[in-house]
Amino acid sequence: MNPPGTVQSSLAWEDGTIVTLDQRALPHETRQIRLTTVEEVREAIATLAIRGAPAIGLAGALAVALSARHHLSGPAPDPGAVRADAERLVAVRPTAVNLAWAVNRVLHHLPEGPDAVLTEALNMLDQDIAVNLRMVTHAVDAVTSTCPDKPLSIWTHCNTGRLATAAVGTALGTILALAESGRVREVLVGETRPLLQGARLTTWELAEADIPHRLCVDSAAATAMAAGLVDCVLVGADRIAANHDVANKIGTYALALAAHHHGVPFFVVAPESTRDATIPGASHIVVEQRPAHEVTHYAGTLTARASTRAFNPAFDTTPAQLITAVISENGITWTKGDHA
Repeated sequence: MNPPGTVQSSLAWEDGTIVTLDQRALPHETRQIRLTTVEEVREAIATLAIRGAPAIGLAGALAVALSARHHLSGPAPDPGAVRADAERLVAVRPTAVNLAWAVNRVLHHLPEGPDAVLTEALNMLDQDIAVNLRMVTHAVDAVTSTCPDKPLSIWTHCNTGRLATAAVGTALGTILALAESGRVREVLVGETRPLLQGARLTTWELAEADIPHRLCVDSAAATAMAAGLVDCVLVGADRIAANHDVANKIGTYALALAAHHHGVPFFVVAPESTRDATIPGASHIVVEQRPAHEVTHYAGTLTARASTRAFNPAFDTTPAQLITAVISENGITWTKGDHA
């Protein structure tokens, strides 16, 4: 793995502008977007131009810096307006705790002025890269010690690579690190409904890294496990409750059930900023509901009857007892043995 100083961040601050890739355009177009207002950042997060729990948290922190520069630099500073912007940012995606965590962290520096807010936000970008590198090291050790000593076939869900973080990634970052040491035979990528983050983004990152992979419909996971095609599952998380229940992209719970039934190790790789000690368990996690058109339409084309209603939760929750290990930058923070 490269040291933090040599890793390019997926988010950047350039002359008062947040610069990042528009993830809506991938994999067919690599398009940068430049965001100059809080409203533009909110829209980018809401429409998944920026997505992934760590990444939206970092974008939220930088958006607070934008707000502070706007509302605190004139003759009549208005910190209340900055706090109002912060509340609106946090409300955009309620399940991913990193957004509230990051926004609140930079808000602590509001009394020190806009430069202090920006400095903290930029520090968080560097810290996220360092955290991811430590987390990936621990996750590689956990997978290596648990799984057979051979090149592995790994199932992953959604997108947990550098696009979802400042750089490196969580679960997908672990897969890339395993591949560097010859421990990956192939990656089975769940397409990840409804917006196909696995199909559009994870396959793009894997192709960039020249790692063998196959795209799978989400509902094929149990069949693949029954056929012995999956050695382990690696996923990320958007919120981890105090009892280690995990909220992650919709479909994760079904994956965990199938892995549990077939005796396939199931690893969750996520930073400590994803942990929410104020939430006792899964039943207390607010699950974001997405618009129906994300299910009833594909690439803008209606694929169901116009009157069709949809159930479109962005996330589901997985009980801790179905998880082999939860791994953060601090190492393994939960194993099934802890539940016994």
